[in-house]
Amino acid sequence: MPEQRLYFLLQRAAHELRVDADRRCLAAAGLTTAQLGALFAVRETPGLTQRDLARTLGQRESGITAMVQRLTGAGLLARDRHPDQHRAVVLTLTGEGAAALERIRPEMDRFNAELHALLGDGFDDTVAALAKLAGFRTPAPRDDGP
Repeated sequence: MPEQRLYFLLQRAAHELRVDADRRCLAAAGLTTAQLGALFAVRETPGLTQRDLARTLGQRESGITAMVQRLTGAGLLARDRHPDQHRAVVLTLTGEGAAALERIRPEMDRFNAELHALLGDGFDDTVAALAKLAGFRTPAPRDDGP
């Protein structure tokens, strides 16, 4: 069935791209793409909580807690008490975190240029289609009753 093949190809492409991107990011700044995504999210949303970060990245809070511990231990993120929520923690990007994002920018630009060259004129359509798929949700079954 074409849908199954499409899903397989999407998974395979995502895996290959993630492995290549992780290799490049680790070499350029010592970060994985997941860690990079966390740093970008914190930079783009000041006052982000760990719970918000988990939701933004589509990760479990337990996984985000471990990642945040690694990033704070590396001096890339700072954790502060939330001003209004007793148990919440607010994340901020440190100067070292901002520097890491700058170090990785040239490699990200190269990576995206390679993808653009590979896809050619279909690049923008591919980006739009993937954005649509990223927001895809199967509708809940309707219960029309008797």
